[in-house]
Amino acid sequence: MKRLRAALPLLLLILAGIVLFASGAFARLHPEHLVAHQRELHTQIIEHPWLSRLVYVGVLTLATATGVPGTIVVILAGGFAFGVVDGTLTSSAGLTMGSLILYLASRYAFGSGSKHPPAIVAKLHHGFERHPVSYTLFLRFVPVVPFGLVTVSLAWLRCRLWLFLGATWLGGTTMLVFETSIGAGLGKALSQGERIGPHMLMHSDVLWPLAAIALLALLPLLIEYIARRWRSTHH
Repeated sequence: MKRLRAALPLLLLILAGIVLFASGAFARLHPEHLVAHQRELHTQIIEHPWLSRLVYVGVLTLATATGVPGTIVVILAGGFAFGVVDGTLTSSAGLTMGSLILYLASRYAFGSGSKHPPAIVAKLHHGFERHPVSYTLFLRFVPVVPFGLVTVSLAWLRCRLWLFLGATWLGGTTMLVFETSIGAGLGKALSQGERIGPHMLMHSDVLWPLAAIALLALLPLLIEYIARRWRSTHH
């Protein structure tokens, strides 16, 4: 029962994520749906600037905290609705708060950390403490690793709270700049009468942010290569 009580917040978040995903709420944030209602959407944003941003931050916080797949749809919608700069700032707030909630629930579920973790976990934790930003950026930039899974993993690794927040904010916000740019680019292309399809990847407003993400994904490998060459030179 004690373990169940500890895991309850995390289980509730997972359950909320399942309900959110099954409800079809993300369908309302699909780019084509937003374009079809863009006049109404932008009117609401102009009339209620603070409320609209608070609602958006709340939705992204909930989506991130539950670890539900499809958070990228919310972020793209933020770029479409608010533009690159405003969308990045609001998305950064929602992503950071949602990650913090998921992290705290995971830490509580995993216990106080009085027991020694498995050897492999201890090794990964040691590496993370030595290179926290590189570890978080690498995990954030690898497309096959969901952001929620990274958050839970860092909680399992017993990452310090201030370290988690700083590295998560840096890695998350860096990616948000380009993801929000893609959302704004998709909105612009769709507003010009184009339809969703592979050809849209060649649109300049979408292609350049995608290329930047690809380059950033290689950054940890480049850092590791430079560090390895430096160690071999000085030993």
